[in-house]
Amino acid sequence: MKVLYFIVLAVWYVFSLLPLRVHYLISDLLFWLLYGVLGYRKKVIRRNIKESFPEKTDDERYRIERGFYHFFCDYIVESVKLMTMTPENLKRRMVFKGAEQVDKVIESGQSCVVYLGHLCNWEWVTSLPLWLSPKAQCGQIYHPIENKDFDRLFLKSRQRMGAVCIPMQDTLRKMVEFRRAKQPVVIGFISDQKPHWVNIHHWIDFLHHDTPVLTGTERIAKKMNYAVFFLDVRRVKRGYYEAEFIPMTCEPQQLKDYELTDMYFDLLEKSIKRAPEFWLWSHDRWKRTRAEFNERYEVIDGKVIAKDHPDNKPAPPKKPWYKF
Repeated sequence: MKVLYFIVLAVWYVFSLLPLRVHYLISDLLFWLLYGVLGYRKKVIRRNIKESFPEKTDDERYRIERGFYHFFCDYIVESVKLMTMTPENLKRRMVFKGAEQVDKVIESGQSCVVYLGHLCNWEWVTSLPLWLSPKAQCGQIYHPIENKDFDRLFLKSRQRMGAVCIPMQDTLRKMVEFRRAKQPVVIGFISDQKPHWVNIHHWIDFLHHDTPVLTGTERIAKKMNYAVFFLDVRRVKRGYYEAEFIPMTCEPQQLKDYELTDMYFDLLEKSIKRAPEFWLWSHDRWKRTRAEFNERYEVIDGKVIAKDHPDNKPAPPKKPWYKF
């Protein structure tokens, strides 16, 4: 497997050395292949866009669809290019606005949670350490890839600028470790993914869908008392992005349950509606429905348990200690 890792790394590295204009030519070819020939996840993408924008005409939805495929292919080649981009080039192409607000929070001794979505190029957001005080350790929560070699490759690319990748299952443990070490952190959470059934605790109206949402980011922010920001990312033009920090709260523990989550999705929806082609429509985001959830699961003492789970079955009657 080590041989495979170094082969893929070498190919990735060589391709990443190509100028971005060449990468965008490759992106245009990918668009033709994924959209015109393979129709990559076209049914899911088309359904998601149609249900999210019932007020738009067929032509408007068609333009969003084509725009998404163009963006998605750009995202792929830009992610490859990240492997060898210089800090100077990244700072020119991914501009963070309002970073001084985050530095101010760090100087006060408080750490930060940053809400993101799968909007524009979230891979280039890993360049955030270039914009913040070196006092802060930047990081992002991620799902490890099952193939360990590919996971190593993505970690190598994503951590080049100083941010650390934290596996989702280790989130709370790492936050506690940072606190014990008195290390202030700025941690990014991409929180617009669909939760597993047993992690569904809250539903919202999001893009005209009854949507189950992740609430772990809010729980972490409250437990650790982190300041919370939303990162509003927009594409200025091909290969250039701006990301603005929008303060949400410095006192998350004062908010009601799920209020922070609702605020995040409200901000994200506004960002998506501004430029819908730059959100990740290819995920089957609304696969889990409330009707199926209610049919298969129930909530007992705050825990989601399958209705056929052994914990839900009555205990067998105890045998009497006596015999006749």
